[in-house]
Amino acid sequence: MMRPRIGITLGDVAGIGPEVAVKAVMSPRVWQCCTPILIGESSVVSHYAHHLAPGRDLRLIEDPSESVFEPQEIPLVNLENINFSKSLVGRVSRECGLAGLEFIRRAVDLCLRKRLDAVVTGPIHKEAAQLAGIGVPGHTEFLALLCRVSEVRMLLVVNHLRAMHLTTHLSLCNALKFVKKQRILETIRYAVKALEQLQVTKGKIAVAALNPHAGEGGLFGDEEIYEIAPAVQEAQQLGLNVSGPVSPDTVFYRMDRGEFDLVIAMYHDQGHIPLKLIGFDRGVNITIGLPIIRTSVDHGTAFDIAGKMMASPDSLIHAIELASVMVQSGRSY
Repeated sequence: MMRPRIGITLGDVAGIGPEVAVKAVMSPRVWQCCTPILIGESSVVSHYAHHLAPGRDLRLIEDPSESVFEPQEIPLVNLENINFSKSLVGRVSRECGLAGLEFIRRAVDLCLRKRLDAVVTGPIHKEAAQLAGIGVPGHTEFLALLCRVSEVRMLLVVNHLRAMHLTTHLSLCNALKFVKKQRILETIRYAVKALEQLQVTKGKIAVAALNPHAGEGGLFGDEEIYEIAPAVQEAQQLGLNVSGPVSPDTVFYRMDRGEFDLVIAMYHDQGHIPLKLIGFDRGVNITIGLPIIRTSVDHGTAFDIAGKMMASPDSLIHAIELASVMVQSGRSY
């Protein structure tokens, strides 16, 4: 079977995105599962290739679907939208923010036109993106805007652990307003589809409680009684393999022991903290609900080590491998 063609955006070029992208393209693991194609700018890639991949040929292309590439090459869709020699590595700038957003736009367009099978995104810097006029809180929302969809869900994956979030980039005060039966039920459906994409058969889903000890029968809050439990019960009546509300201080331990395949977290940090503690350098962020397949690193631009050639590509490699699995499942949601 033909290897999937996966576009890899460089992210904000003032950060570690270009470095880990070049390192990933050098990895035999990546070439075994797909054909990686960078989406970025040639002066940036050339700089990192000179230090990290001497002897590799930089191959500039326009249509990723029409050529055959070899592991000794670095395929690049070149946007020519920033001069790396004039960029300040490790600094926030509007110019780098603009370039990073244009990488994403081109990658999404290539996916929508079936020139790429999936996109894996490098990290952007939120402040630089806002200076560049992104117009939404972050990466995930920008992708939804480009794909013209109103609802998506974030799935964080670390090895066998998976957390889908009811909400993402909201203040905690505002996030709690979304703990409603209908949204929880919709998120359960997204979780079922995500496990199908990841080829997890007979997946078991746990819905985390919101309050300590799952509310203790209403003593510590009643969201479990009036919102979470009714959503779980309706999902069970539809034949879905879901449990909850499960106390948030034990649900991730129980998933780690094999009792569950995915946990639905009620807010961003409830899902992020335990998974990042277990695998900070291996996390993968997947957007469920787009008409394309998108995975991403689950780390930031790391301006403090940018340009020092010491960044780990592990998260990006895992993101590429998961995107390949999702392409092979033949489904996008």
